[in-house]
Amino acid sequence: MKNSFLSILFILIVTVSCNVKKETHTQPKLVVGIVIDQMRYDYLTRFADKYGDDGFKRILKNGFSLENAHYNYVPTHTAAGHASIYTGTTPANHGIIGNNWYDKYLKKSIYCVNDTLYNTVGTTSSSGKKSPYRLQTTTIADQLHLAQNMHGKTIGIGIKDRSAVLPVGHTANAAYWFEGRAEGKWISSSFYRNELPTWVTDFNNSGKVDTYLSSPWNTLYDIATYTESMADDNLFENPFKGEEKPTFPHDIPKLVSKNNNYNLIKAIPAGNSLTTDFIKAAIIGEQLGQSKYTDFLAVSYSPTDYVGHQFGVASKEIEDTYLRLDKELASLFLFLDNNIGKEKYTLFLTADHAAVQVPSYLQSLKIPADYFDSKAFNKFVNTITLKYFNASDLVENISNYQLFLNKDKIESLQLDVNLVAQKIADEIISFKNVYKSVTAQTLQTTTFTSGVLHKLQQGYNQKFSGDILFALNPSVINLGYSKKGSSHSTGYSYDTHVPIIFYGNGIKKGVSRKKYDIIDIAPTIANLLKIEAPNGTTGKIIDEVLK
Repeated sequence: MKNSFLSILFILIVTVSCNVKKETHTQPKLVVGIVIDQMRYDYLTRFADKYGDDGFKRILKNGFSLENAHYNYVPTHTAAGHASIYTGTTPANHGIIGNNWYDKYLKKSIYCVNDTLYNTVGTTSSSGKKSPYRLQTTTIADQLHLAQNMHGKTIGIGIKDRSAVLPVGHTANAAYWFEGRAEGKWISSSFYRNELPTWVTDFNNSGKVDTYLSSPWNTLYDIATYTESMADDNLFENPFKGEEKPTFPHDIPKLVSKNNNYNLIKAIPAGNSLTTDFIKAAIIGEQLGQSKYTDFLAVSYSPTDYVGHQFGVASKEIEDTYLRLDKELASLFLFLDNNIGKEKYTLFLTADHAAVQVPSYLQSLKIPADYFDSKAFNKFVNTITLKYFNASDLVENISNYQLFLNKDKIESLQLDVNLVAQKIADEIISFKNVYKSVTAQTLQTTTFTSGVLHKLQQGYNQKFSGDILFALNPSVINLGYSKKGSSHSTGYSYDTHVPIIFYGNGIKKGVSRKKYDIIDIAPTIANLLKIEAPNGTTGKIIDEVLK
């Protein structure tokens, strides 16, 4: 009896030990962050029947998908989105309040990553005078570097400079973006290094860009099967310059010279193929995932955004772009399997924002939608200040749905800044398509826990933002855009609802319909890597995705 008991005990101990050993995992050799510019969550479901098994479906089946993930702030722009994903916080803390914004100290509009202290690397243009210095916090890539005593490599890649620079933060080994126009090259900034590595130069000299611009853009499959999208010939899409209609096939070789030469590749699916090729070259050229340290690769697929803006979210061009992107992702995942190892990398896939249906299309369906007349709004604001304060220059700048007051003028008239701001906020609510307005003072003294005002508050940065913020009605975009094509920037679900999928080393298989915020990605990855989260993090760890 005693021997039987000891035998059972031994078996239990061995079983438990094996299970414990099975549950532990080594650190990934490479973390890959994939951001798809302007990807709505419903692109995963809408085109599901046409996706292959090895792209989106692979990581959905074998990874963990968050079906109810959103941006929790306004504005939903590219720069703010990329910054928020990787810092784990909102513009209220990381300071990237737009792509461009009015600098109330310099009294001019600035661009999020421009920095004249550095020079272009890879070409003679000024396109490389960039750095992340306006980003006020660390990113998850910074924290990984710090945790490994600056060992390991962190690299950012994106056709857009802001999409390459901001994710990898202040300590990156490199960031690369695409210079179009007459160049057709991947370039960088002297913030990172003084010359391009050989592998980048070789890639630029390979002629791949010209190859991708040498063929027409036709649909991947029979266009008659693209039943998830509206008719190809419709009133709601913008043609390329040189085209009579925005319809397939798009004769790319003939359109190049009329669409700013190499810039055209940014606006077609071939730009995603070029990006994938460059990602693979970076992994090989930098020997990512091959040392004893964990490397970080932040990549952004930008052509999806250009296509969405031009053709709209219901276009056959968008459908074809995502079907082709699905194949690019399948190719990338296979490449990671072969070069890093199936169990040796972790990745996440998300988007920097989503997009609205073309408002004029919604109007044709009798769904409330419209266009905001910013020029008329500026005149309206002027009538308010004349009426109540007998002055026409109390507002210094109106941009990004914010008003910046001329405080020197207000002080010279012996007016109270807060009273002026509140009166303007109270009055602009009567302007067509303005839904909410709020003063900076209110955002500083009141806590909003839900709705549009909560998202405005999360996007409001006391140091950089304006004195009055406002939001438009649903499905209303600025008239500055054409009445054709899509846009984004709001806090409504069509702009905030994006995919978040985790996959690979340390990640469970599963799905969740719980509400999560975009800022939850960075602390989750930090926890998986057993490192400190970015120093401004306000997101939470998504415990259910981790083994």
